[in-house]
Amino acid sequence: MIKKKIVFTGGTGRFGTILKKEYDKSIFNILFPSKKILNILDIRSIKRYLITKKPKYLIHAAALSRPMSLHDSNISKSIDLNIIGTSNITKVCSELKIKLIFISTSYVYPGEKGNYRESDPIKPINNYGLSKMGGEAAVQMYKNSLIIRASMTEKPFIHKNAFFDFISNFAYHEDIAKIILKTIDQKGIINIGGKSQSVYNFAKSKNAKVKKISIKKILGKNSKSDVSMNLNKIKKFLRSCWSKYNKNFFYKKLI
Repeated sequence: MIKKKIVFTGGTGRFGTILKKEYDKSIFNILFPSKKILNILDIRSIKRYLITKKPKYLIHAAALSRPMSLHDSNISKSIDLNIIGTSNITKVCSELKIKLIFISTSYVYPGEKGNYRESDPIKPINNYGLSKMGGEAAVQMYKNSLIIRASMTEKPFIHKNAFFDFISNFAYHEDIAKIILKTIDQKGIINIGGKSQSVYNFAKSKNAKVKKISIKKILGKNSKSDVSMNLNKIKKFLRSCWSKYNKNFFYKKLI
């Protein structure tokens, strides 16, 4: 079997570190270049690396994420990494005809009603979401691409407090890693996450000591509180290949 060759940006990040351990090395050959080798703010660096390695796919996960406040205090860095960096990756993938998979976020959704489908209008709830929306705009210009709007976090839940009045689809990096590599031949946009529930309910399932906190007390009474996603599209896809993955408990829970 010829392995699928993938370049993964952001390999030293939380999700990339997990993916290195989780992926099936009999099916995939994934390269995790460091920032010094592949600098997403340097077109020449990107092009030089990709021409040398000749991957069929590129998963773009390199980004500025937490703390969320950094996207307010350092707008320049947020724009550079999440918008300009993603645009640079898209330019080179388009030129070299490499399939691009972009890891985005559920925070691009308005946060007013929840159960958002991939086709619903987006209106980010914060600067982090705006920066990822900017990246999405570039990626959508390239038709040989897939945008994954993911809701994920590290295990164990690292925070002492969790919002009881903020609804999302949090899943752990380990669970998302098992799904993403199955989707790389898809195109368009796919929501990926876990059960729709409050962040507090998600957190307390693994950490009984976590304490409730209100998002409205932190961000104000008019803060948006439901970015939960409709997962029917990914569920349908997983059902189509259920025979391959029926031993995976997370798939079973999701479907």
